[in-house]
Formats: sequence, C-alpha cells, structure tokens
Amino acid sequence: MLVDALTRLALLVLRAVSALPLPALRALGRFGGAVAWRLARDRRRVTLRNLELCFPQWDEAHRVAVARAHFRYFVSSFLDRFILWYGPVARVRALSRLEGAEHYERHRGKPVILLAPHFVGCDAGGARMYFETPIVSMYARQKNRVFDAAMTRGRTRLPGASMVLRTDGLRAAVRALRAGTPFYFLPDMDLGARDALFVPFFGVPAATVTSVARLASLTGAVVVPCVTRMTDDGYVVRLYPAWESFPGDDLYAATRRMNAFIEERVLEMPAQYLWSHRRFKTRPPGDPSLYGDDDRR
Repeated sequence: MLVDALTRLALLVLRAVSALPLPALRALGRFGGAVAWRLARDRRRVTLRNLELCFPQWDEAHRVAVARAHFRYFVSSFLDRFILWYGPVARVRALSRLEGAEHYERHRGKPVILLAPHFVGCDAGGARMYFETPIVSMYARQKNRVFDAAMTRGRTRLPGASMVLRTDGLRAAVRALRAGTPFYFLPDMDLGARDALFVPFFGVPAATVTSVARLASLTGAVVVPCVTRMTDDGYVVRLYPAWESFPGDDLYAATRRMNAFIEERVLEMPAQYLWSHRRFKTRPPGDPSLYGDDDRR
C-alpha cells in the first residue's frame, strides 16, 4: 500500500536524522515546531483552548507564547524518539540523567507504580528507567500498522523493556506488579467515562482514570512519581518519594491527589505538558462540549 511505503520511507529519513548531534536535532525541533504551529490548526486550537481553560488568569499573549513553546518541545521530543528506537544503547543512556534513584531503590523488588505524567519527555524517561530495572508499560495501538510495528520494536528493544496493550486492561500490569516488576504508567489522558471519575484538573472537571489507586489497592504497590524534563542537552528524569498512605479508602480523594501532584509539576514547566491532547473531551452528563466541533473527532 502507498501509505505503508510512505511510512517506511519517513521512518528511514527520521532514523537517519536522529543520528545528528543533539544541538542539530534541537534546532530542527524548533524549526519543525514553528512549522507545525502554522499547519496543525486543530492541534493549535486544542492547545490554546486547554490553556485558556486551565489558566484563565493568563493573558492571551502569555498563553500563545506557552503554546508555541509547547509545539517546539513536542516536535523536538518526536525527533528524539528515533534516538530511543534506533540509536546506540550508550547514546540512549547518555541522553537522560536520573535524579532521585534512591526513592525507587527503597522499594526494589516490591510492587512499584512509576507514575509518569504526559510531559513531552515521558518516552525518554521510560527508556532511562529500563537501565535501572526491568519495567512494563502500556501503549495504545496506532492506526498506521507500519508505524505501530516500528514503535513497538523501538520501545521493547532495550533490555528489560516490555509493553502491554491498553485494550488488554490492567491484568498484565497486576501480574507484573505482583512479580515485583515496576509498572511505568501514564494515567493522565481522557480515555472516556469508563473506569473514570470527574476530578478537577486546574479547576476543570476532567475524566480521570482511577487505575492508579485501584492498582495500588489490588497489589499493595507504592506510587513513585517519575517526571521527565527536556533540557537543551537531553532530559532529566526525576523520581519523587513514594506517596504515603495511598490510596486510602476514598477513591475520589486518591485520584484528586494524583491530579494535584501533576498540576504542581505542570506549573514548573508548563510548555512541556501535553496540551495538544483533548484532556477535557469527555464531559459530565448534561455539560456542554468544551472544544466545539473538535469533540466529534
């Protein structure tokens, strides 16, 4: 098929580009981000709408500046992904610096959920953790089968890396956790109303999966947040102390605690959060759409 052939060609080009020195990749990322800002109208509109909903106190110029910076970070992280998928293992390891490893080491061999919010560097963070311990993560199958196969191979090529499909549910994650394998979990996306509660995210009710709290309750796992920041020379992967007294007996409160933690990290690097995702697409019954026509897509 033509689409498959074009995808293979694009992957070959991106693999070749990823061999460039990181400063050159960062320059390409900035240029590509500027182009994407002009061409990706729907994603630009969603990004600006999310920032308007979450930061009504910001003036429009500030929201636009953060949104444009987000596009630059996003494209840069996309180019870096091909280092993770194809680059020499030594380069993959050197791309990210790990901080706070002691917060995981205290719980090594026990059930651990590595809570990884959707910042642009989350793929690099997952790759860095593979060098510390075998981990399992979850992914959604891509519509483009060639890209999906390349992504799966790239994300599982490092020692200790394994992936499970989101459509398979959490059973594989439960098995891994009970066996002492950390679960690298990205739970802050709108996946619909199923298994979700409407919990505020920057004051806006957001359909938020309760899986972190439920997994912790089922397996006795501790939650060790793992947040990745993009820098000019790579990434910094920071582990935080395990949450105490989590999840407790209030599922809503536990899920709100997760969102509050993510909010704090977003305020530290607002342009690096995944604002181009329709975080508020699913609405409480009776509430109007927040994205207009975009909600149908």
